[in-house]
Amino acid sequence: METPTTPNPNVIQYDDFAKLELRVATIVECKAHPNADKLLVLQIDLGTERRQICAGLRQHYQPEQLVGKQIVVVANLAPRTMRGEISQGMLLAATDPTTNRVIFVSPSEPTAPGSKVS
Repeated sequence: METPTTPNPNVIQYDDFAKLELRVATIVECKAHPNADKLLVLQIDLGTERRQICAGLRQHYQPEQLVGKQIVVVANLAPRTMRGEISQGMLLAATDPTTNRVIFVSPSEPTAPGSKVS
């Protein structure tokens, strides 16, 4: 017999999820944000274009550790200014609850920049 579950108010419909454009990107440059202690400014290659994103990884990674790494980004997020720097997307990351370490999401094998994640 199934036990009733409490409805989750954050449940979305498939059509909402389908609006997300998740893409693989390669980090080509990375530097500390000049006006924010927690942010890094990343230049990423999305295959057909290069973009800048800001990410709250500064307490977890040195900028040089990220250059050449592949990440998964929300590519169709509206740009926004973060402490004076434009961010044109958002990287996906997980926070380990036992260590509070932030780990960015990346493909398990090298993948062409711009590849769609589904």
